[in-house]
Amino acid sequence: MAEGSTLTEAPRVLRVALLGGGTVGSQVARILLDDAEALAARAGARLELVGIAVRNVDAPRDVELPRELYTTDAESLVASADLVIELMGGIEPARTHIIAALRRGASVVTGNKALLAQDGATLFDEADAHGAELNFEAAVAGAIPIIRPIRESLSGDRITRVLGIVNGTTNFILDAMDTTGAQFEDVLAEAQRLGYAEADPTADVEGLDAAAKAAILASLAFHTRVTLEDVRCEGITGVTASDIAAAQDAGMTIKLLAIAELVPAGAAGDGVSVRVHPTLLPAKHPLAAVRGAYNAVFVEAENAGALMFYGAGAGGAPTASAIMGDVVTTARRIIAGSPGRAGTTRTLPIVGLESVTTSYSIGLEVADEPGVLSRVAQVFADHGVSIETMRQKLEQKIGRGEVLPAAEEGAHGAGRAELRFVTHRASEAALAATVADIKNLDVVESVTSVLRVEGI
Repeated sequence: MAEGSTLTEAPRVLRVALLGGGTVGSQVARILLDDAEALAARAGARLELVGIAVRNVDAPRDVELPRELYTTDAESLVASADLVIELMGGIEPARTHIIAALRRGASVVTGNKALLAQDGATLFDEADAHGAELNFEAAVAGAIPIIRPIRESLSGDRITRVLGIVNGTTNFILDAMDTTGAQFEDVLAEAQRLGYAEADPTADVEGLDAAAKAAILASLAFHTRVTLEDVRCEGITGVTASDIAAAQDAGMTIKLLAIAELVPAGAAGDGVSVRVHPTLLPAKHPLAAVRGAYNAVFVEAENAGALMFYGAGAGGAPTASAIMGDVVTTARRIIAGSPGRAGTTRTLPIVGLESVTTSYSIGLEVADEPGVLSRVAQVFADHGVSIETMRQKLEQKIGRGEVLPAAEEGAHGAGRAELRFVTHRASEAALAATVADIKNLDVVESVTSVLRVEGI
């Protein structure tokens, strides 16, 4: 406990303040009350829920709890607690309450991915400075135990790469598109109807939620400070039914992946690259089999090899499970008087996407005439990008005997064709330059899709 702390030494009863009484908060409160005896045996101290801070004590809630627990005075709860569970979300006032708790030497359990991704370094420093715990298993991938394995179980190894499906909404949408052949907009509407997507799905479908989680995973895996601004982010709104069908034809599937990896950074040695984008995966890759709203994280380490963690990525009860795991662990350490360090130990440079090597799948709509393929292939060769596979599909209405309008006949001869290339690994800079030059070819009608490929 920090010098000057107002907390008692090794208390046999720990006062627990809960900030936030929503879907997850209500489930956490239920577990604290219903399983009090079992939790006391596991934690080594009775966990006494002293209050639940909410905006409106009279708001309807899914879980029935004693009304006297609810209060709008979060500040007073924090001031009297040994352990604070923060489930308010957002940046403020969550940040203020967490810092106030840590400065008293009180430990904190949070699921606030946005705050950790934006200002986690400040919170880690405060925890370390005041001898307090800061745990956040529920901030990434819901019930899946991924934070603690990276922080503790793999702390003696060298993690080189982390790939994750960490947003259930986008995985549900892409999986449904893959299964039904429907377009993005139709599946999104169904996801909203079923409650998998919010009325405003921007944070999910634009990749922002996954980017926040990627920043947290990268910070832990590589013992360096990574913020949301360091993550290159692309969402799934541009993924079409044609992209899905082409992936299936090639024996692949499309997933929104969060990818954090060590990459060469010149004289500086290793650097860290963190990105979120739609990605083609071979059907045999373990992440390709993750269906519905489930999450999975694939970790590659020098000695442990490849590990995968899989499970429910959201929901009140699953996320509450992760919170309570942190609560019990934190309580044990408070009783033992040995808080763990929350911060990072080194700072590696964050490298841009141009330094990354990857493979691309590039879809083109071209004039169906002699010499087109060789002209496109020459652009790849000019930039030193090797082609692994190429598929060609003639426009279907020619095959049905339909007649093209005169303008199209004059422009394209016999019609149009669709070409899809998958490249070998090359630098992002070379691949981006290749795509830019292909767009300028007069025989190319359009670049219909550009997707990165992993796992081949």
